[in-house]
Amino acid sequence: MAARDSSAILEDITVVDLTTFVTGGFATLMLANQGADVIKIERPEVGDDSRHSGPPFVAVDDYDGPGTSASRHGESPYFWTVNYDKRSVELDLKSDEGLEICRELIAEADVVVENFRPGTADRLGLGYDDLRDDHPELVYCSISAFGESGPWSDRSGYDLLIQGISGTMSVTGPDGGDPVKVGLPQTDLITAMWAAFGIVNALYRRNRTGDGERVELGMLDATLPWLTKQAAKAFVGEEPNRMGTKDPVIAPYQSFPTADGYLNVACANQKLWKQLCEAIGRPELAADPRFETNADRVENMAALEEELSETFTERPTEEWVERLAEGSGLPVGPVYDVTEALENEQVDARAAVDSVSHPAAGDIPILEHPLNFAAAESGFDDAPPMLGEDTEAVIEELGYTQSEIREFRDKGIFSG
Repeated sequence: MAARDSSAILEDITVVDLTTFVTGGFATLMLANQGADVIKIERPEVGDDSRHSGPPFVAVDDYDGPGTSASRHGESPYFWTVNYDKRSVELDLKSDEGLEICRELIAEADVVVENFRPGTADRLGLGYDDLRDDHPELVYCSISAFGESGPWSDRSGYDLLIQGISGTMSVTGPDGGDPVKVGLPQTDLITAMWAAFGIVNALYRRNRTGDGERVELGMLDATLPWLTKQAAKAFVGEEPNRMGTKDPVIAPYQSFPTADGYLNVACANQKLWKQLCEAIGRPELAADPRFETNADRVENMAALEEELSETFTERPTEEWVERLAEGSGLPVGPVYDVTEALENEQVDARAAVDSVSHPAAGDIPILEHPLNFAAAESGFDDAPPMLGEDTEAVIEELGYTQSEIREFRDKGIFSG
């Protein structure tokens, strides 16, 4: 496979990505961010399902290279956010030739990631047991909704379903209101991060032992450890409930209305609580028996909210931020919308949102990943690929001739 010219930690690692949508895609994206060569296998003329997720779409009417059939609407920015720095190869895995090319790619790879329904990879001849005898150093990661064992293993699943089954929706939303889905595809991303963590652990083990490994996980399994404080209450017989922005074990730790918006206040210890009371001109609150300790404040959260809301509504958000965060060093901050979150002085200073040239859409934004190393490079260099953009180059790397590649195209193994 093609070598990466960098000092990135995973620069010598090649990943064959057999996944679609976000769960597997974000896992391999994390590996690409650290320098891995990620080869994304996609269905001819269709590609990853997230290519069709929208609107919004970005028109690419003037583009005449590979991938023009990826979506009749244009390019999906949602697809971009989980596919930077990957190479796209179209392969019809229902054909003998497509499967053979895929196996050859895997034979040259270090890692395979798949999120088929359990049993599908085995039926294709691409399961771990099919590959490990010829490739004992392979790290193979399987992601599914509920894992490969248990009575629910055959069920399909998406983020919404897992948010519901994991208890996440039961503790999200306003007090007394309906269950609410977290606004992000949270369980997809949680699972992806566990998968990337497992893959890197398996690669480290391989460096020590020389042996490959299989990593297997389900989205539900991946989400449950994130319940933390909610699980802690359930473990002692208390049922966590929806609390809006409030926290079940810390107060004040919530959003408060201001004169023109909202302010998040996260005073997670006694020292901060006393400093807050002084800074807002309400020292008497610190001496109030209802609010003396954190446990007292949690028990009397409604009364605490009423007292603080009365004060915070006297001034606009930015004035409180300047007075409390900048003036007193307290953990408070505004509630931004998404555009404000992506466009502010802190994000600019950290280059957390950058840009890269896309082959069809011009300069497009990149959401960079947060790992910064002292001695190693990380980050994205290339735009997300058009569908099949790298098919010929990658297949040529396997040693196929141009005439063989044309024959594959004529047979529909990949589109032309």
